[in-house]
Amino acid sequence: MSSNTLTVRVGGDSAAGGIVTTGEVFARIAAYAGLEVYTTRTIPAEIKGGHVMFQMRIAPTQVWSQGDELDMLVAFDQESIDRYFAMVRSGGILVYNSNDSKPSMPDGITQYALPLNELAKGINFQRGRNIITIGALVKLFGLSFETATDVVERQLGRKKELLDQNLLALKTGYEYVEQNITQTAPYHLQARAGATKEERLVLSGNQALSVGAIAAGCRFFAGYPITPASDIMEFLAAELPRVGGTMIQAEDEMAALAMVLGAAYGGARAMTSTSGPGLALMQELIGHAAMTELPVVIVDVQRAGPSTGMPTKVTQGDLRMSVFGTNDDAPHIVLAPVSVEDNFYQIIHAFNLAEKYQVPVIFLSDQDMSVRMQTIPAFDLSRVKLEPRLLWDPDGGEKYQRYKDTPNGVSPMSLPGMKGGQYVAEGLEHNAEGEPNYDLEWRTTNMEKRARKVRLAVQEVEALKLYERFGDPDAEICILGWGSTIGPVMEAVERAQAEGIKVAVLYIKMIYPLHHALIEEFIAKRKAIIVPELNYVGQLARMIQAEFWREVISLRKFGGTPFKTREVYDEIMRVHAELKKSAKKPVAKKVTAKKGAPQKKARR
Repeated sequence: MSSNTLTVRVGGDSAAGGIVTTGEVFARIAAYAGLEVYTTRTIPAEIKGGHVMFQMRIAPTQVWSQGDELDMLVAFDQESIDRYFAMVRSGGILVYNSNDSKPSMPDGITQYALPLNELAKGINFQRGRNIITIGALVKLFGLSFETATDVVERQLGRKKELLDQNLLALKTGYEYVEQNITQTAPYHLQARAGATKEERLVLSGNQALSVGAIAAGCRFFAGYPITPASDIMEFLAAELPRVGGTMIQAEDEMAALAMVLGAAYGGARAMTSTSGPGLALMQELIGHAAMTELPVVIVDVQRAGPSTGMPTKVTQGDLRMSVFGTNDDAPHIVLAPVSVEDNFYQIIHAFNLAEKYQVPVIFLSDQDMSVRMQTIPAFDLSRVKLEPRLLWDPDGGEKYQRYKDTPNGVSPMSLPGMKGGQYVAEGLEHNAEGEPNYDLEWRTTNMEKRARKVRLAVQEVEALKLYERFGDPDAEICILGWGSTIGPVMEAVERAQAEGIKVAVLYIKMIYPLHHALIEEFIAKRKAIIVPELNYVGQLARMIQAEFWREVISLRKFGGTPFKTREVYDEIMRVHAELKKSAKKPVAKKVTAKKGAPQKKARR
């Protein structure tokens, strides 16, 4: 067992219930004990039944990926043992339900049997198997039983009638290990000095995004339930009314965005959230927002497709649709956060950019980042600055022209009720007053006006630091990426650096429009450019090749799970070896990572 990090996977059938609860509650116990946690999960798309996996990585210091090998497998059934036992490293452990499974006895893996069915029956609480397991894990890891009790009360205390049973189940699991397995914890992670006194949050990406939207001044949300974005709608349904906001569940995604456009027309900061199939339905109204120059934010929590696809699996497959999906060059902005914490700050930037440039902003999260729980620092509210919308002055003495051509393309906007500020937000091409007009002169003027705003928005990349850059500035090998793949990349680069291999990294957060000067400067002298993505064709990689006329190494994984650190590290090592063989020729071979290490190839 590593003394610095611990990777635990919990597996079981969703029909039995409580698999995700087991992982989430135990992760929070570890976090409240001063440890850092990072989780990932896969759940079935079916309403009931199907295999569930929850994985957590726990360490005294910040971790950025799910981990590679398993230090511990917690198996509620035989299927979980059959699926994951081979992933447990030598020296690791298996904790299993001895009433429902029977593992083999290989060398090098310690096995702890928990008769979960019998223990639950003994306290007359059949639903409590998962809480019994949590109690057992608390003892096995030497964590505080008092902290565990506090977390269970916080997390499960809303159902008062079950709280006493849950606390009894927790105690039952703890005492079973103490009395029947070991009194001394076989595994123990020591928190950093002072860690328990630091203010830390344990949030998912969807939660961080939702809190950020409220901080950004969002006061209207309309949406339609769709996995994995539904958490955002549910969070805002509870919280928006507390700040004077409104949440509406629409009849479909098109209606949701239409409502958001109406709210923006009325002066509200407004947002919707969806996933790939919903974003596809919204394309016409995104074009309408661009034509009418209405500031709206559209969150796309990407999931594996096409179509309904795999609603509970991750992808980065909506980049092309987000950038190129609108009809006839409808100007818009596309942002992508890189972490749970970054969701908070980037959604604030999304609202500010929408308001400042009066354009729709598409915000690309993904399934893994949206449901992942992670310990993060308390949000720095001093960084929250709200960009005001440019409003028309009714007392300025001029006739109101909603679409007046201006040097930066942004026209003052009137709000309903402003004297003399009436106009129609028409989807047809129009003149400065908003009246339909099909003359070539107006068409040309307006197309250039709308495009000008998006061109100017590029300056915000430097002003707001909409990128992450780290590694060795003079490295021959570089990684250019976007979104949630940054975590495994960070850890892979650290491993490579420890072996004397230099790697430079740039992660862009404004995907459209691209900051050409920043990217050009970064890739100019590199001999190899690796672009890791969770999609089949390498969507950003092809954009970079087309825009900059540079061949890149497209590292792709599209099976529905995030990158492992090992997969990125192996590719860095492969590229390094190729460069050593041929110092003159840049490496341009494409690779595909499917189920394991990369292979060498170019719910609603």
